[in-house]
Amino acid sequence: MNNTKLLIASFLTIFVAGFGFAVRGGLLLEWGSEFGFTQTELGQITGGGFVGFGLVILIASLFLDRFGYKPFLLLAGALHVLSVIVTVAATFVYSGAIDTNPDVARAGAYLCLFWGVFIFAIANGICEAVVNPLVATLYRDEKTHYLNILHAGWPGGIIIGALLGVAMIGRVHWEIVLALYLVPTLIYVLMMVGERFPMSEATAAGVRFGEMIREFAAPMMIFLLVLHVCVGYVELGTDSWIANIMDTVLGGVGLFILLYTALLMFVLRFFAGPIVHRINPLGLLFASSVLAVIGLYALGSFATAVTVMVAATIYGVGKTFFWPTMLGVVSERFPRGGALTLGAVGGVGMLSAGLLGGPGIGYLQDRYASEHLQANAPAVYEEYRAEGTNRFLFFPAVQGLDGSRAGPVMEKAKDFSIVLTPDEQAVRDASFYGGQSALKATAVVPAFMALGFLFLIVHFRRSGGYRQIVLSPAPDP
Repeated sequence: MNNTKLLIASFLTIFVAGFGFAVRGGLLLEWGSEFGFTQTELGQITGGGFVGFGLVILIASLFLDRFGYKPFLLLAGALHVLSVIVTVAATFVYSGAIDTNPDVARAGAYLCLFWGVFIFAIANGICEAVVNPLVATLYRDEKTHYLNILHAGWPGGIIIGALLGVAMIGRVHWEIVLALYLVPTLIYVLMMVGERFPMSEATAAGVRFGEMIREFAAPMMIFLLVLHVCVGYVELGTDSWIANIMDTVLGGVGLFILLYTALLMFVLRFFAGPIVHRINPLGLLFASSVLAVIGLYALGSFATAVTVMVAATIYGVGKTFFWPTMLGVVSERFPRGGALTLGAVGGVGMLSAGLLGGPGIGYLQDRYASEHLQANAPAVYEEYRAEGTNRFLFFPAVQGLDGSRAGPVMEKAKDFSIVLTPDEQAVRDASFYGGQSALKATAVVPAFMALGFLFLIVHFRRSGGYRQIVLSPAPDP
């Protein structure tokens, strides 16, 4: 086996996921304006991608030890291609029906975007299910360090996707920008076709499937899954909206904020090993949670370029180590779970981002923006409100702002040389208030995480300290 080649190819699979995520985040406003979607509907489209991601991680993890890693990665490559075809079809479906039946055109575009993102997420989920146990097996003595390096592919993809978005979105058809992630897809497929893959650590140790399942009965494993639900919400859910929200705050710089925080993540994840050696993984997760609380609340409070960059720096450092370090903790403490426990962690994180983070933050924006506009300019709200209502979990229904009406206003507001009318300014102010209020409300999630990690730190100190559990290979028959 060529460990380095497999690591690079695995890195590229995560890179593709980050690339598509960044481009999609940059296209949300354009999709809202072109097809007339509300923020909640855009959140549902983005959330559908995370749901598909999470479900497939869980399902694929059940079969990895039986069928091996390579067939799943080849399937992921095919699905990445299919996702482009389905997503791009939204333009043709909408243009073909808009003149005769606008409701059908809008619904058709929504379905194409939702299922295109969903298929893309399935491919990403398969990759995530494979590469986490693969890298943990290849580098079993430094799992947390190399899992952080592996997941540097996520911000790496976001960086390239954001740069291309800044350079191309609005200048060329969005379909072309979206399809560019097929280039790294082809590279990772070609790199893996001829390679030999190892067995997972648990399989090599002779752990049976029933023993892997029993790992989920451990209270600590359940608690780690709950904490990773929060990670999915606060990291991926927020990132899916951060470009859009920062566009309303500073006007046209949302992708730059996403790019900047991704650059921080990309660099810092290569240094996780030395940090973990000093403060152990749980200490790193606790410190990250505290920084995420401060950063999110500050992003929801500041409105000047300098203060927003300071807040973005704190938030970017805070979210850097969440995902891969959680995978490292589960892999080190529950190695007998093999791909199942790692898949469960990744799965619940993605499901949380899809079912809670994306729609929840979209709902909060709709709620706070509509309440603000109703209170300050009720006549303007009546003009710009969406026709239907949106709900999230048990929270009351809300009528958000119609993206086809509010979207052009926000595009216009990006150019500070243009003077907005009083009605347009009221819409801009409401969207500004809604986005920032949603970020401040989201800061509650990492606050809960900080308490959870602090509890685990105290628990391990009382029981002799945090230690990695190492499995011995099964003897040859």
